[in-house]
Amino acid sequence: MALPDCLHDVPAPAKLNLFLHVTGRRADGYHLLQSAFMLIDWWDVLHFDLRSDGQIIRQDLSQTLPDEDLCLKAARSLQQASGTSHGAFIQIDKRLPAQAGMGGGSSDAATTLLALNRLWGLDWPLSKLLTLGLSLGADVPFFLRGHNAWVEGIGENITPMALPPAKFVVLKPDAGLETALIFKDAELKRDSSPATISDFAARPYAFGRNDLQAVAKRLCPQVELALHWLVQHGLQPRMTGSGSAVFAPIPDKTVFSAPPDGWQLQICSNLEIHPLAGWVSCDV
Repeated sequence: MALPDCLHDVPAPAKLNLFLHVTGRRADGYHLLQSAFMLIDWWDVLHFDLRSDGQIIRQDLSQTLPDEDLCLKAARSLQQASGTSHGAFIQIDKRLPAQAGMGGGSSDAATTLLALNRLWGLDWPLSKLLTLGLSLGADVPFFLRGHNAWVEGIGENITPMALPPAKFVVLKPDAGLETALIFKDAELKRDSSPATISDFAARPYAFGRNDLQAVAKRLCPQVELALHWLVQHGLQPRMTGSGSAVFAPIPDKTVFSAPPDGWQLQICSNLEIHPLAGWVSCDV
C-alpha cells in the first residue's frame, strides 16, 4: 500500500489535572501521585510531510521551540527503533503555552508518534508506542491512550474513565514554572491520603486539591495573582499540574474582563476522547 505524502492539521490537545495529590516518595526519589487527567479542546497543530532521504527536520510556525524538543526526540526515537529509512518534515504551530502544567510537549510527542507511525507505514500497535512514549516522558502514554484517565504511581498507572461534559476557563500568566523546582522543595506536601475513583466520581470538578499549589505560589507569585483574578470572577480555581496555569469550571456564557497584558485566557470544553484515538490498533 502506498504511503501518504503528508498529514496536515494534526492536533495535539492539552490536558488539565483536575486534582493532584502527592501520596509518597519512592526510594529512588520519584514522587507517587494521584490525579485525574482530562483532555481539552485547546491544542497545538502539527503538519507532517514524508521525506525519502531519512532526514527529520522541524520548522516552528509560531513560538520558537528548543533545538531538541520532545517532538524531535519522539521522531528520532521512532525512526531508530523501527529501522525505517523514511524521514519527515515537521511543522509545529505551537498554540499551547510552555511551563503551564498542561502537557503540551508530551502531547506533541504523542501526536508525532501516532502520525509518523501512519506516515511511515509502520503499523505499530499501541503497546509498542507506549513503551517508546514512556521513555520520552511520564505524560506521553496518557496522550497515546487517548482517554480521560485516573492516573497513579509516577504516572504509569492509567485507568480510563468517563467525565461529564463541562466548560472551563484556563488562565496562564506570562511567568512559567519549572516542575523540578517544585518537587525539590522541602515544604512540598508529600503525605496525602490515597483516594479512590469513587471518591472522585461523586464530584469530579470539585474533588481534592493540587498539592503543588502552595509551593508554586511561593516560587511564582503570578500563580497566586492568577488564582485571585479568577476568584474575583466568582470562581473556585486551582493550578493544573506543575506549571503556572490555573483553571476553573464555568457556567455557559460566563463573561470575563481582559486579563493582564501577556497573560493567556482560553475558554475550553473537555473532550470525551483524543482526536487521534483511532490512529493506532489497541492491543493493551
